[in-house]
Amino acid sequence: MNDTSPAIEPLLARLCGGAITGEDYVGYFLNAHGEELVFAQRRDEKTARFWHSDADWQMFRIGDHSIRVGGVMDGMITVDDLVINRSEAAWLSSCLAASRHLRPGRA
Repeated sequence: MNDTSPAIEPLLARLCGGAITGEDYVGYFLNAHGEELVFAQRRDEKTARFWHSDADWQMFRIGDHSIRVGGVMDGMITVDDLVINRSEAAWLSSCLAASRHLRPGRA
């Protein structure tokens, strides 16, 4: 099979303005409102990087316990100070689980 399509990592890096390489575990999500989310976990880094277009592509460092329910606002799902919806939280949780083996001390 001759695949000439570009790698996704450079496309995602251009989209969110982050440093993403072929060495990263990456994820992309488009929510129901057309907002884009990007996830990248680099091997041997304790935290992953997360960007959300609705947060002006600000980078958030996240780990296994970063998704919170009912923190700042009762019943709301947050990552750091960013409010996310249930489908975004499910996707982000899946990215964290799938890349857990890349973080130090995880298997």
